[in-house]
This record gives sequence, structure tokens and C-alpha cells, in this order.
Amino acid sequence: MAQLLNEIEWDAPLVPAVLMPEWETEAKQRYGRSSDYLRRVAPVPWLRETCASWMLCPRTKLPVRLADLMFLVVSQENACRYCYGAARAHMRMLGYSERVISQIERQVQLAELNEKDQAFIRFCRNLARSNPRPAHAQRDELIRLGFTQLEIKEATFLIVNHCFQNRVATFLACPPEVTYERLGRSFLGRLLRPILATANRKSIPFPADFAAPEGAPFARITGTFAGLPAAYLLDRTLNGAFDSPILSRRIKALMFGVVARMLECRFCLPESRALLRAEGFSDEETDACLASLSSPRLDEKESAILAWVRETVRYQPSQIQKRTRALSQVIGTEAMLEAVGTAALANSTVRTAMLLE
Repeated sequence: MAQLLNEIEWDAPLVPAVLMPEWETEAKQRYGRSSDYLRRVAPVPWLRETCASWMLCPRTKLPVRLADLMFLVVSQENACRYCYGAARAHMRMLGYSERVISQIERQVQLAELNEKDQAFIRFCRNLARSNPRPAHAQRDELIRLGFTQLEIKEATFLIVNHCFQNRVATFLACPPEVTYERLGRSFLGRLLRPILATANRKSIPFPADFAAPEGAPFARITGTFAGLPAAYLLDRTLNGAFDSPILSRRIKALMFGVVARMLECRFCLPESRALLRAEGFSDEETDACLASLSSPRLDEKESAILAWVRETVRYQPSQIQKRTRALSQVIGTEAMLEAVGTAALANSTVRTAMLLE
């Protein structure tokens, strides 16, 4: 069973909160706010954009109540002390009792939740965990219980969205928002519940009719979200990540390949090979590199990243934080931030690919 909040070991933050005036202004104009979390990823443009915009992805199909449950379940499953604490506070502000939250955490059969809700929670846990990956039968069960295909696709993106944010916050050991957590338990929090609930559910519009151009990184995976804003957000993030000059395209493609191999994804592995062919790797070289996590074509820093990224698929927070801190000492803070974002994106993209199965 997933850990409870007080069971999660959490290290000191790996990076400081960086106050960048231009980004602060842009974040407030485009997204309505900045935060300690966004300041810690601010030095990498595509990463800060993703962290800000994905949090505000509109829910156009899925009932808001289920999205709220998902936030708690996925944050707990990924053992993210930062997001998990915020999710619990969020649930309290929405009116959920401590008893109900505790039952959800302990995976107790809830009288308050019907069969449809409970099946949805199982789907959230299994996709976040991906060990084993959710079977097609689980999606069929959701459809039998009344979910539409678009609702399932939107739920999938919201789950991998949370998985992305969970990994970034965990790998960087972002400090918990203790003041916000206390507010969720306080009389003032109950008094301000309607205002806070509205603020916490804020979203901004993104194109819903976007189609990834042929040749874009992982375009087939992005295409699974056709008809939803998620397609635009995922494509923009993938292009931003692969176009960023901080790390080479080859190491990013190899990172995706390692995650795809770990999760046995038959869709993302060919995509990684195609990207690496453009970087001069033969398929044989790619497969050998993914199997051994080494290659004479990589420099010392790239080799360190490749050895580290396998640990990002399944991990204990305190252990991956120590490994990430050690990686930062080898490759530098900025490169470490991009590696963290790329690893989180790879894990989310590969989990998305289960919609193709």
C-alpha cells in the first residue's frame, strides 16, 4: 500500500528558490501567480512553463469531483510529500472529512463512493504506479460504468500531469507548503472554503483542436489526446524539452528510451530509436546503450544522467533525492534541473502510451 503522509522521508531542498523578475511578471500575467515551486525550476524555461501551464490545464470532460480525488490518490501513490500535503489540504477545503480522506488513503471500501468512483480510483492508482501497467480491461470497466472515451483520455492526462509535478517536486525535494496545509485544517480554512475551492480549481484555456505535425517528438503519443487541450500542452512541452540546449538531444532521447524499456512500452521505444537515428545512432547501438546504460559515444556527464534516469521510474523519495543531489555535483545545477524535467516528462509520456494498447 502507498505511504501515508507522515511516513515519507524528505531531504533538504536541492535547489534554491530563484527570483527572476521577468519570469515573475510573466507568470503573474499569464498564469495568475508565481510560487516557491515555480521559482525553484525557473532557470530552465521549458520546465518552468510546463510546471505552470500543466497545473492550469482545463478539465473539459471529467467531473471536477473526480479530478479532486485523483489529485490525492496520485500524489500519495508517488509519495510526493510536497504535493500530497497540498492535496490533503485541498480536500479538507472542499469539505471532505478527515475520516473520508483517511479511508481513501488506506484504500478502504467507501460507503460514500459508488462503484464508478471506486473503479476510477483504482485506475488512477494503477496508472500512477504502472507496476503492472493498467490492462485494457480496466479501461473497459470504466466504459461499462459510464465513462466516455474522452473522459478516460482526459483522466489519463491529468494523472500523468500529476505524475510529472510529483516527480519534479520530489526529485528537487521541494519544501512542503506548511502554511497551506495548516490552513486546510483550520477554522479559517473552513470559513474561506468556497473562495479557496474556486481558486484551487482555476484553469486557463488552451487549444482543443491541435494536431501534432508529422515528425514532432512522440507525435503518435500526443495524438492520443486529440480533441483535448492536453494534445497541445504535451506537444509544446516535448518540443520545448528537445529543443532546449542545456542537454543534448541524444541524451534526452536515450532517457526516454530507458524509461520506455523499464515500463516495456512498445510504442515509445520505436519513437526513441527514431530520434536517435537522427543523432547518428544505429538501432543496434541504441539497444546496446539502453541495455548497459553506457556508450562510448557519451561523455562523462551524459553517462551519469543515463545511470540515474533508470531510478526515476520507481523510487523511494529520500533515495532518489540523494541520487539526484549526487548527479547535480557531477553535471551542475542547471543541467540537473533539465535532467529532472526530462525524466519526469519521459515517465509521463510513456504512461500516456498505454492509451494505444
